[in-house]
Amino acid sequence: MDRNYMELIEAAKEVRKNAYAPFSGFAVGAAVIASSGKIYTGVNVENSSYGLTICAERVAVFKAVSEGERELKAVAIYTDTENTVWPCGACRQVLYEFAQDGDMDVISSTSSGKVEVRKLSELLPKGFKFRPGM
Repeated sequence: MDRNYMELIEAAKEVRKNAYAPFSGFAVGAAVIASSGKIYTGVNVENSSYGLTICAERVAVFKAVSEGERELKAVAIYTDTENTVWPCGACRQVLYEFAQDGDMDVISSTSSGKVEVRKLSELLPKGFKFRPGM
């Protein structure tokens, strides 16, 4: 596996302990790598008004964007599960918006040691991207 991907998985695993998941108990860590090579992390943050909850993947993306990044190469997520899990639809769409060259690798890793890699285009075929003047 690519060295950068191992770094991403480790970053997602490490940050997962900061998740705020008092309602679901399902803590998720995420890490994205930008085209600059810099890694940004995020965790899920739940809220008693459930609709205000945000997923780990979007936190990582928004941190990267807030630091000036606009192209992401890959995302890794880490969960304490037996089987791999994948980003929700909202996260897939946000990832698509900032995917370098329109696609990226999505790496799902678990505490049981499973690691799977899929293309975002496989998880979100024909994603939506609008640019004024299109």
